[in-house]
Amino acid sequence: MTRADYVVLGFVLLLLPWLYLTFWGNHSQGTLVQINIANGDSFTLPLDQNKRLEVTGVIGSSMIEIHDRQVRFVESPCQNKQCVHTGWLGSDGEMAACLPNGVSVQVKGRDNRFDSLNF
Repeated sequence: MTRADYVVLGFVLLLLPWLYLTFWGNHSQGTLVQINIANGDSFTLPLDQNKRLEVTGVIGSSMIEIHDRQVRFVESPCQNKQCVHTGWLGSDGEMAACLPNGVSVQVKGRDNRFDSLNF
C-alpha cells in the first residue's frame, strides 16, 4: 500500500463514526404507530394507549399489541412468524411486516430515522 492509500483509509475510518451518529444514531422514542394492510387500508394509533388489535390481512388475522409506548406482532397466520420474532418496536422509524398476510407496522415520531427503506 502506498502513502495515499493509508491517507484514504484513515479518512474513511474517521468518517464512518460521524456518518453513523448523524444518520443512524438518533434513536428518539416514537409517538405513533402506523398500521398498513395490503388491501390499501391504513390507520395510525398513539403509542401511549395500551391496546390489542386484531387486523385481518390476506391469509388471516394478525394480533398486534401496543404496550408501554411499544408495539409488536403477538400472533400471525404466516408460516415462519418472522414478524412475531421481530419483538417490541419503540424507536422512531422501526418497522415490522408480515408479508404473507400483507400487514405492516411502523413506529412514527418527530424525527424519522434514516434507513435503507427510504434511501
